[in-house]
Amino acid sequence: MYNTRKISADLTWIGASDRRLALFENVYPIPLGISYNSYLLNDEKTVLLDTVDSSVSKQFFENLQFALNGRTLDYVIVNHMEPDHCAEIANLLKIYPNAKIVCNAQTKKMIGQFFALNLPEQQCILVKEGDVLNTGKHTLRFIMAPMVHWPEVMVTYDETEKTLFSADAFGTFGALNGNIFADEVDFERDYLSEARRYYTNIVGKYGPQVQALLNKASGLEIARICPLHGFIWRDNLAWFIEKYAKWAAYEPEEKGVVITYGSIYGNTQNAAEILASKLADKGVKNIKMFDVSQTHASYIIANAFQYSHLVFAAVTYNAGIFVNMDNLLRDITAHNLQNRIIATIDNGTWAAMAGKQMREELAKLKNCTFIEPNISVKSALTEAQLAEIEQLAEQIKNSL
Repeated sequence: MYNTRKISADLTWIGASDRRLALFENVYPIPLGISYNSYLLNDEKTVLLDTVDSSVSKQFFENLQFALNGRTLDYVIVNHMEPDHCAEIANLLKIYPNAKIVCNAQTKKMIGQFFALNLPEQQCILVKEGDVLNTGKHTLRFIMAPMVHWPEVMVTYDETEKTLFSADAFGTFGALNGNIFADEVDFERDYLSEARRYYTNIVGKYGPQVQALLNKASGLEIARICPLHGFIWRDNLAWFIEKYAKWAAYEPEEKGVVITYGSIYGNTQNAAEILASKLADKGVKNIKMFDVSQTHASYIIANAFQYSHLVFAAVTYNAGIFVNMDNLLRDITAHNLQNRIIATIDNGTWAAMAGKQMREELAKLKNCTFIEPNISVKSALTEAQLAEIEQLAEQIKNSL
């Protein structure tokens, strides 16, 4: 049975949600599920904007058939070729063999790679920056957005209704619970953290490319944003765009301290806990603590993008960094985080190496400042070392 929602007189949401999937991209926990958004424009010509993941294909085809209301499908716009948005292209063309695929040259190449489809020239409309497609009342303009977050990505702007179909940009983790518009829920309270986690982990590495797209979008009059995951935006757009601008520029949203520790027997955790208490004594309110062995890296990365100061405390393990901390730090550097103040604490009963190696990895980040020195614990924190923790807390407080 179909399940659609009208966005405007001509535009219908025909997507679906998956609440059974545990890991998005087989990496990121999604306890709230995920939505796959697809849109149908009913004009003189019918236009489908992206398909969905294969997990929700049955619902998608029922939605599409209902929304078409007996009409055939004229165009399929492929904004992004990642399989969670393009999985049903081959099946779609079996049902609507005369539909024309609208995409750029790189997308066409990827279609052939994913589906072994050799689209004839007359079935494929190749577009480039600034090209337009007139469908009757609506004029669709295509804007290239390479590496947001794949090289073939483009976005589509409906000049008639001022709607930006933004591909993976402005997406959010989480299934849609009937409400498809961000203004129908308390987005800041219930979903902003998942929007941040989505951006920082999926797109975060490509800040300059996101900034380039935001620069292009600034020249458009945008009344509505329709992403491929999460809520549609039709109100308070400037607030969400400003969040994206900060994330893309790697600017902290807030002054605050994220303390992440990797501890085996509790002694490294104890040093981290004491530091947090010292910070609290000095009036620091925004303190977040994470056990790297208990919290998935995607949540810690999202907090690292949110806050200004980062502390990493880890035990030495196999003459290196504690395994889970090592994985986290490599993930952080892979996501290109910048403009942070960083402190480190290490622990080693003999040959403590974690502090030196953590700093070597984190030194790959641009425009980051280390608080000196690294604090090195020998098995367990001593009374004498409390002064070092106190000094570190004071340095952090003074730099906030």
